[in-house]
Amino acid sequence: MKSIKYLYVSLSVAFLLLTFNGCDSTTNAFNIFSDADDVQLGLDVVTEINSNPSEYPIFRGDPSVKLYIKTRIFDEILASPQIAKKNVYQYTIEIVDRNDVLNAFALPGGPVYVYTGLLKYLDTEAALAGVIGHEIAHAERRHATNRLTKYYGVSVLLSLILGNNPSQIAEIAANLFVGLAFLANSRSDEDESDKFSFQYLQDTRYYPGSVKFFFEKLNADGLITGSGSQLETFLSTHPDPVQRIAVTNQRLQESSIEVKNYTASGEGIFRTEYQNNISSKIP
Repeated sequence: MKSIKYLYVSLSVAFLLLTFNGCDSTTNAFNIFSDADDVQLGLDVVTEINSNPSEYPIFRGDPSVKLYIKTRIFDEILASPQIAKKNVYQYTIEIVDRNDVLNAFALPGGPVYVYTGLLKYLDTEAALAGVIGHEIAHAERRHATNRLTKYYGVSVLLSLILGNNPSQIAEIAANLFVGLAFLANSRSDEDESDKFSFQYLQDTRYYPGSVKFFFEKLNADGLITGSGSQLETFLSTHPDPVQRIAVTNQRLQESSIEVKNYTASGEGIFRTEYQNNISSKIP
């Protein structure tokens, strides 16, 4: 990674801040990384993604697709007052041109990626908004660097700061790139991201329960067991989708919001708009 030297220095700063601040105030989780570290790590991985077009081919089709998703959905979710780090992180959205992958992911510090396979599979703007809100929540709640701190342990990270094991820095960055850190979310991380997606969408035009629409569609199509390598990988990193549907339904009931499923139409769903502006424009 080109920014290893930066990471070495910023980890030192983060450690000094922890001496005074203890746990991260946003997530109430012990995290040795600073917000600036999250941003830089995300930028490092973006560089790696851009240098690996065979694995992460960026969508070069109709540019109106990305523009529509950004201005119509992504930017509206970011306008939610509940997104605290919108002026700290560098939130961007990009489309990966792989129709065989039903997935999306967020990097530390704001970059969000959505695969064309997912865009073709979904059928409403609400469903995509639910996914995007979920990924933004992963960045906001700092799940990747929380897990890095827990996975490597403070003692290992301190050894990096002291210069005792510099090769470990490259391993940390590499793990982010191959997906071990930002895809393998825990059950609690996924539930927290679902909860915050639900809350973010309450500030938008979109039905807040749509965070569950993707899993409902998978379940209805008989795919929830994970047939096929790509879907199997996705389900292994997004645990217990049936339970997540039930939890979202419970949140809707507790908020006195009508429980709708992925086949719904009407207010907050935007099915025709999705077909006309997104799915029909992806080969």
